[in-house]
Amino acid sequence: MSTNHEFDLIVLGAGTGGNGVARMAAQAGWNVASVDPLPYGGTCALRGCDPKKMLVAVTEGVDWVNNLKGKGLEADVSVNWPDMIAFKRTFTDVMPPRIEAGLKKAGITTLHGEARFTGPDTIEINGQLLRSLNFHIATGARPMTLNIPGEDLLTTSTDFLALPEKPQRIAFVGGGFIAMEFSHIAKRAGAAEVTVLEMMKRPLGNFDPDLVNLLVEATEDLGIDLKTEAKVLSIEESGKTFVVTYESPSGKVEIICDLVVHATGRVPNIAGLNLKAANVDFGPRGIKVSPYMRTTNPAIFAAGDCADSGPNLTPVSANEARIAGKNLLAGKDERAVNYPPIPSVVFTLPQLATVGLSEAAAREQNLAFDVHFEKTDDWYSSLRVGAKRTAFKVLVEKETGLILGAHLIGPGAEEQINLFAMAIGMGIPANKIKGMIFAYPSYASDIGSMV
Repeated sequence: MSTNHEFDLIVLGAGTGGNGVARMAAQAGWNVASVDPLPYGGTCALRGCDPKKMLVAVTEGVDWVNNLKGKGLEADVSVNWPDMIAFKRTFTDVMPPRIEAGLKKAGITTLHGEARFTGPDTIEINGQLLRSLNFHIATGARPMTLNIPGEDLLTTSTDFLALPEKPQRIAFVGGGFIAMEFSHIAKRAGAAEVTVLEMMKRPLGNFDPDLVNLLVEATEDLGIDLKTEAKVLSIEESGKTFVVTYESPSGKVEIICDLVVHATGRVPNIAGLNLKAANVDFGPRGIKVSPYMRTTNPAIFAAGDCADSGPNLTPVSANEARIAGKNLLAGKDERAVNYPPIPSVVFTLPQLATVGLSEAAAREQNLAFDVHFEKTDDWYSSLRVGAKRTAFKVLVEKETGLILGAHLIGPGAEEQINLFAMAIGMGIPANKIKGMIFAYPSYASDIGSMV
C-alpha cells in the first residue's frame, strides 16, 4: 500500500453496512479507520429495529392478557414506561462500547466526528485531514425534511425510543412502519390519545391492501385514531402542548397533543458528506452504485440505506456490505450483489408480513396465478392465543405451482414469512410444501394449508 496515505481504507458509518467491511479489510492486513459521529452500532442496533422490538416485547404482555381475558387468564397488567425504557437500555447502552472495543481489537482505528470529503482521497474530521486509498460509505438514513412550519418541533423516532416518561397525547405524522409500530407501543403502554396522520388513502402502501385493512381495524379497535388523507400543514407550540393542523377531505382540522412524532420516512444521510468533492454521483435515492457496490469514484464503495440500491432493511445492508468488501479486497469487480426474496415485517400486534410479488404487481406482469386468501381467526393458531385479525394471501403460479408472493397478518407471521421467502428463493412449489411435515401444532404447520 502507498506510504502517501494514512489509511488503506476509511469506513464512514459504524453500523451494519460499515463494520463488516472494516473487519474484512483489517483481517486482510489493511490499515483501517472507522468514523461515526454517533455511538458505534448504527441505527438498527441503537435507534431502530432492536430497541423497538424490546418495547414491543413488553407490550406483547399487555396483548396476551387482553386477548386471553375470560379464557382462564385473570390478571391486571400495565406498562411502567420508565422501567420499559430502562429495559431497552440494558441492550442499547452496552452495545456501542462493545462494538467499538471489538473494532479496536481487530486493529481498526475508531474516530468520532462528522466527516466530509475535501477531495477524491481525503476527508476532514474534527478539523483534521485524513487521506486514504479507499473509502466505504455506510452512513445510513435520516428523517426526511417535511418543509412545514414548526417542523423543528417534531420528535424523531430516536427520541421516542428514549422518552423518560410516557406522553398522554401523541400524534404521529405519517402512516408507515414507524407510525404504525410506535402507535401500537404507545397505546398498549397506556397513552390516553394516540393519533396517526397519514396523507394517503391508507397506511403502509407497499403492503397488501386486504391485509392492511385488517390491521387498520385492529389499530382502531386498540383505540388509535387513524386519520387517512390527512396532510399535516403546520405544528405550533402552545405552552407545554402542541397544535397540529392538517388538511382533511372535509377541511382543516386541529388537534392538541403533548408530543408530535416524525414518522413520514427516511432519506439517505449524505447531505453533509460533500460527495461532489470526491467525484461521487448521487440522487434522491442515495449514492449511485454499480451492482458491485462501487460508486462513480472507483476507490469508493457504498452500501445500505445511503446507497441507491436495495430496500432499506438491515439484512440488505449487511449483504451489500459483504459484496462491497469482497470486491474492495479483490481490487476488481468480482461479485455482483444478488437480492434474494426479501421479507419485510411490520411489528405491530398483529404482525403484518410480506415477501415476493403483490397481487397488483403479479397482474401487471400478466402472470397466471391463483390467489389463496382466507381470514384465519377461526384457525387453531389464532384461537389458541385469542387473536382476532388474522389472515393470509398467497399467490401461486398456475403452470408451475411456484409461490409468487405471500402476505400474512397474525401471530407467527414474522417467522412464517421467512419460510415463504425460502420457498420462493429455492423454487419450492406449493405441492412440495403441502407434502412437508412440520412440528405440530406450530405456526409453521399452518403453511401447508395456505398454498
